Amino acid sequence: MTALTIQNLTKVYGRYKAVDNLSLEIEKGKAFGLLGPNGSGKTTTLSMVLGVANSTSGSYQWFDGEKEVIARRKVGAILEQPVFYPSLSAVQNLRIVAHIKHIKNPHIEETLDFVGLLQRKDDKFKTYSLGMKQRLAIASAMLADPEVLILDEPTNGLDPEGIADIRQMIQQITQSGKTLILASHLLDEVQKICSDFIILNKGKTLYRGNVEEDLNTKGQYTIGSSKIENLELICSQNEFFKSWERIDNQIRIAVDEETDPSKINQLFFDKGEVLSELTPVKSRLEEKFLEILNQQ
Repeated sequence: MTALTIQNLTKVYGRYKAVDNLSLEIEKGKAFGLLGPNGSGKTTTLSMVLGVANSTSGSYQWFDGEKEVIARRKVGAILEQPVFYPSLSAVQNLRIVAHIKHIKNPHIEETLDFVGLLQRKDDKFKTYSLGMKQRLAIASAMLADPEVLILDEPTNGLDPEGIADIRQMIQQITQSGKTLILASHLLDEVQKICSDFIILNKGKTLYRGNVEEDLNTKGQYTIGSSKIENLELICSQNEFFKSWERIDNQIRIAVDEETDPSKINQLFFDKGEVLSELTPVKSRLEEKFLEILNQQ
C-alpha cells in the first residue's frame, strides 16, 4: 500500500520555483528521506502535502486516495520550529494539542515517557533545553498515534549528544512499523535512519535511491602494510581481485561478495606479506550526494 503519492507537484512564488514538477511514491511502513541543502524545496513540499500551503500545479494523495479529512488524522507532523506556551508544562501543552486535534483519549503520560520527558512533565516549557523542546514536539506529533510521522529537520541546532538521542528515538519509531518521512540536510542522519531517499536541489529532483543498494560496498576492503608496493604487485598479478586501486598509503580492493576476509589475509600471507590493515569499506551517502551534485 502507498502512504503518499505525489504527481508533478509544483510551487511557484513569483519568479521563484520552490518545487519543480516533483513526483514520487512513498510506501507504507518505509522510512523515507527528503535530502537536500537548505532552500532545496523540502519544507515547501511537506507544507503542500499537509495542506498548509497550496500548490501551483500537480497533485498528491494519501493512502491510495483516501478522503483527505480522514487521511490527515493519520498523519503527525513537525514543520520547522514547533510552538508551545512557554509558561505551561508539557502535560498542559499536550492537552491543548489534543483539544485542537480532537483527540478523544490522548495517552499523554505514555507519550511523554516514550520521548523521555515523563520526569519533567510538570515543568514549564520555558525551562526546557533545546533537545527537550524537540522531544516535546515529537510527542505532540505522536499524540494521536499516527500511521505517518513527518519530521522536518528534527535535529536542527542540537549538539552531537542531542542529535544522537533524537536519532535513536526516531529509529525506535520506525521499528514500530510507522511510515516516516524525514526532511534533512544532514546526510548522515538520512543514511542511518531511512531505507529510501530522494535528493532535491533548487526544487528539482536530482536522484531517487535506496540506501542499501546505492551504498552497497560488500566485497570491498581497504588493505595496508609497511610494504605497499609489494601489495600492489600481488594485486596486479592475481585474478582473485575484481579491481584494486591505490589511495595514498592504502589499497582499496574488490572481491566477490561471498569471499571471507580470512581468505584475503591468507592470500597475502602465502605471498610473504603480512597485512597491517584489512577493513571493510563503508560507503557514505555524502560521497553519493556530492557525486550527484557535481554531475549537474
